[in-house]
Amino acid sequence: MLKIIGLLAGGAGGFLYYHFVGCASGTCPITSNPYISVIYGALMGYLLFDMFRKKEPKTK
Repeated sequence: MLKIIGLLAGGAGGFLYYHFVGCASGTCPITSNPYISVIYGALMGYLLFDMFRKKEPKTK
């Protein structure tokens, strides 16, 4: 569940970054395209929120 929240939060953050900061010249590979910004943000959100999951105890 936490990973899904990370995907959604990261995707929203990526879109907001594209919308408000963006790239004026259009040559920035990540921020010049909203789709790539959302995918990159979702990936970063997934990885960030994955750090906070509880570790499963190892069983033999």
